Amino acid sequence: MLSLRTISRSIPRAIQSNKLRPRPGHPHRACVRAALSTSSPSMSAHMSWQGIPIQRPEGLSEDQVTSFRPFTTWIANLNRALALQSSASHPFHEDPYALRSVTIQSYDLFGGGRLGFLKLTARVTNGAGESLPAAALLRGPSVAMLVMLTPDDAPPGSDERYVVMTVQPRVPAGSLAFAEIPAGMVDDAGSFKGAAAKEIEEELGVTIHEDELTCLSELAVPAPSGGAEEEEESLPAAMFPSAGGCDEHVTIYSHERRVPRGQLKEWTGKLTGLRSHGEKITLKLVPMRHLWREGARDAKALAAVALWEGARREGKL
Repeated sequence: MLSLRTISRSIPRAIQSNKLRPRPGHPHRACVRAALSTSSPSMSAHMSWQGIPIQRPEGLSEDQVTSFRPFTTWIANLNRALALQSSASHPFHEDPYALRSVTIQSYDLFGGGRLGFLKLTARVTNGAGESLPAAALLRGPSVAMLVMLTPDDAPPGSDERYVVMTVQPRVPAGSLAFAEIPAGMVDDAGSFKGAAAKEIEEELGVTIHEDELTCLSELAVPAPSGGAEEEEESLPAAMFPSAGGCDEHVTIYSHERRVPRGQLKEWTGKLTGLRSHGEKITLKLVPMRHLWREGARDAKALAAVALWEGARREGKL
């Protein structure tokens, strides 16, 4: 998984509303359908941005680097975290770390020459010469969707819910049948909520207005205490699947609706996806109570279960 973009195209019109048009060139699929172009790591050029020396591969322009939002966001967040060391209560206050330089080792281009991934290392050291681990793959933010369907004949208050999962090839994981909840990347032009709504439409064939989405990630953010010392790092309300090596963070949304019970059977095992773009997706509906097992390999699914159950316990849902 890692900017954003079929349960069935035959879903009854009665459950569709506020129809949206799919956006061409879905970046989430770009890594599947577009040829990737990777730089030669043996050649490099130098630049400076915001006073930080940056070494970049030949073929990757300075403008491409400074206009790649995952890169600029990463540096902004890191600098904000480093600035917090000025507080006497910070554990690194006595000998603070600083970002000394960045070396971009390689990059990937998606269709149309759009920069998709940057692999880099950074020098983050303190006055004693101690360094922090700082190798990263930058790809940017994404969203995931917990879509729950309740049969329309289920009694009020019933906990009978079915979660929509997709089963598809995930070559980076070494799998041709990886089960996960729907997800996609957020591009520079899209909002997180808009991206999530688009994911539902393109992955599931259901058109849902943004106002019908619940951001589970935001429900988990603690309320501010109002204390003067409460300055925090500028991290988003999202789940980081691999914070030790990748900047990708996943904002998790949920949506629940009632559908005819017969429709659930029709959707189960249905082939979907944009075949012309290399998408080969099979739908899988699983009982909500089994999602923690069915999605045990999918960090997004496990995070969605934890957030949903936690929000329900605290009366936020």
